[in-house]
Amino acid sequence: MRTVGVEEELLLVDPDSGEPKSLSAAVLARATQDDPGQDVFQKELFGQMLEFATRPQADMADLGAEIVRCRKEAARLAGEFACAVAALATSPLPASPSISVNERYEWMARRYGITTQDQLVCGCHVHVSVESDEEGVAVLDRIRPWLPVLLALSANSPFCQGRDTGYAAYRSRVWGRWPSAGPTELFGSAERYHRWVADMVATGVILDERMAYFDARLSARYPTVEIRVPDVCLRADTTVLVAALSRALVETAARDWRAGTPPPDHGVCLLRLAAWQAARSGLGQELLDPATMRPRPAPDVVRSLLGHTGDALTGSGDAALVEEAVARLLHRGNGARQQRLLMERTGSLRSVVTECIRHTQE
Repeated sequence: MRTVGVEEELLLVDPDSGEPKSLSAAVLARATQDDPGQDVFQKELFGQMLEFATRPQADMADLGAEIVRCRKEAARLAGEFACAVAALATSPLPASPSISVNERYEWMARRYGITTQDQLVCGCHVHVSVESDEEGVAVLDRIRPWLPVLLALSANSPFCQGRDTGYAAYRSRVWGRWPSAGPTELFGSAERYHRWVADMVATGVILDERMAYFDARLSARYPTVEIRVPDVCLRADTTVLVAALSRALVETAARDWRAGTPPPDHGVCLLRLAAWQAARSGLGQELLDPATMRPRPAPDVVRSLLGHTGDALTGSGDAALVEEAVARLLHRGNGARQQRLLMERTGSLRSVVTECIRHTQE
């Protein structure tokens, strides 16, 4: 059974005003004081962000319980500084991001200017174990057209800096400003993958291999494929759904590779359009079908993903969980839809944030 780990980035916000607060250094110091050996909570680019990482899990129920536990612990730690955590992929309210004290982050701020300053965005990274770099690259080549569907499911960034962006997942549009971000061409082999990354670093445009911000990549730290396209999800059960589908996509791709099935050969130009469409509409309108790259209703494309990964979902015991979670998500709406409904009801972005603080703990 492939294991799955999740990294989630959360916003630190004032529980009354909903505005982001630069308190990550204090929160992390308290976490280390409580547990000197802790490696769950980590520094991020801005002081208004807090990241946590789960352990690798084989069972989705265990993963879900750990995500909820980490979110609650983050809320407890933040609460000691009159702060709260919100699983929002962008800040609905205006914010002035403050770079965390870190040599790497300071280099990025100097190198990329306003692009760095705009990156107050929170993502969800899913790590799925692979047996080797060769298997991992074969997986990367085969999951490319399905990644926009994961983005649509997770979409949770309709508001940014006090405005409705017109997107469901605006975070992905901001993240795409990094020079190394986005979809990739087919790699074909682990050797070519590593050569490509080395060539990127050699240009001097990026600092190191950790800045290969592909939509999905080989992890530089773990024997995993790291899927990086999702927004941080408003509710933990959506994160579990994305994690279960990510594992199923990896397993399906690995089986296809072993069977000699070639990867879809869609070019980056089409993959970028698919990602844009997913970011724009989320689950509300149409997505590009991963097989044909033509528009279809979003629920139909999601069901195609379930069909594509069906054998893997059955094999992992996740089929019922995923079916139920998808039905719930299509009925309830993703984070973007829920945020907009809150805005329609209250007329206040402040109320949107305070309600989302509560949903983060559910």
